[in-house]
Amino acid sequence: MDKILYLDCSSGISGDMFVASLLDLGADREVMQKALDSLLVQGFEIKISRVEKSGHNACDFCVVLDEKHENHDHDMQYLHGSAEDNFHNKTAHHDHECRGIVEIKEIIGKANMTPGAKALAEKIFSILAEAEAKAHEVPVEKVHFHEVGAVDSIADIVAAAVCFENLGISRTIIPQICDGTGTIRCRHGLLPVPVPAVKNIDLVHKLNLYITDVEGELVTPTGAAIAAAIRTDEQMPDQFCISRTGLGAGKRNYKCPGILRASEINIK
Repeated sequence: MDKILYLDCSSGISGDMFVASLLDLGADREVMQKALDSLLVQGFEIKISRVEKSGHNACDFCVVLDEKHENHDHDMQYLHGSAEDNFHNKTAHHDHECRGIVEIKEIIGKANMTPGAKALAEKIFSILAEAEAKAHEVPVEKVHFHEVGAVDSIADIVAAAVCFENLGISRTIIPQICDGTGTIRCRHGLLPVPVPAVKNIDLVHKLNLYITDVEGELVTPTGAAIAAAIRTDEQMPDQFCISRTGLGAGKRNYKCPGILRASEINIK
């Protein structure tokens, strides 16, 4: 029997929300941790806890970086020369700041993951790379990720792929994904919401992005790429029952609940 996942993205989706929702749904933490421990990157640890969000008890998945690392939301630069040359020249002293898609796939390929999880993680990063390349009008191989290539985002995406594979999901239903409005600030200034990478992913993969009146970013590029990589259906069946549900907490406080609801459903 098919294992069907339904994602309620009425409060958006991000990488950490997705991982948390699958852990709450029953994904094996030890399997995920082994994969993360095997990554050829340093400077992070994982913390999993329970939090209250809008009256809901939800799982919180957090990648905690050490003092030498920091998050770079929606910030990217471009490598001069090949991504591989820059990787070898710069990683010794700026570990997470000089990674392109080639290096990221190399890291994934050497991790302790199933072939299916590796393939999914690579697919997610490829979707991101293509979206960012289009947003900045550069070739994919010239894209240097900060938001998605940083240590925390590599951990988010690997954890997402491992948890998804661990649950044995064969179909994923995502009717629509809600995002906010306004602007967010990044290193180079203000970006409109939805941010360009999210809009590009939506244009290519038809995510049924719905713009709400919430002031702020509900959908991150990582979240949009995960949705694009796993979605197989956009219509709910006429009759179904929910066998179990997991709630993943977001980190930001908006007027929406701020949780991602992942449900395993059975079709009657």
